[in-house]
Amino acid sequence: MASNSVVENFTVVVTENQVKGRGQQGSVWESEVGKNLIFSVFVTFESLSVSDKKYLNYAVSLAVFEVLQQENIPGITIKWPNDILSAKKKIGGILIENSLKGAKISSSVIGIGLNVNQTSFSSSLENASSLTLSSNRTFDLEQLLIEIVTSLKSKISLLNTKAFESIETSYLNVLYKKNIPTMFKDSYDVLFMGIIRGVSKDGKLQVELEDETFKEFGIKEISFL
Repeated sequence: MASNSVVENFTVVVTENQVKGRGQQGSVWESEVGKNLIFSVFVTFESLSVSDKKYLNYAVSLAVFEVLQQENIPGITIKWPNDILSAKKKIGGILIENSLKGAKISSSVIGIGLNVNQTSFSSSLENASSLTLSSNRTFDLEQLLIEIVTSLKSKISLLNTKAFESIETSYLNVLYKKNIPTMFKDSYDVLFMGIIRGVSKDGKLQVELEDETFKEFGIKEISFL
């Protein structure tokens, strides 16, 4: 739509049945028909630099996180870069695709998949959960969608006022496993212990190793065990 016509800011496209769901780096997102929230939001920006794109990721993650926190979903955290977890199980994923104009992000399509009322998952998705499984409640999908989009508008307004420090502080405060010794695996299948200390300017995960040195990892260069 955005490539073929003028699209209003915060236009939302929702589907009940997604047949080719995509995640980060070509991974797959699966969803049971009519049970979950699968939607994309078109957003334009006043003046967001490409070099500040990590704050967009923070803002979107926090928009979803805060709604679920208000809904009293237990054990909500954000797993770097933008997976939404409940009690260490994945309930949501985010994929942001940006359109650039010079050194600025002119617009983004923000794709969000949130497991809501689904109660069974493929055996290959042993780490998947849903809001219903986490809280023993059934949710109104439309109302939840409205809450998330409203939260997203609030967070995007913070981006437009360049409240980057506040956004980053909020994100790091709820980052999964931050400051906790954790076992990781790198892209060469090598296991190592480390402690997440933060996120670099270009959005890479900063991990303190056992020898007290620091190493930065991009998406798909590190996984949690």
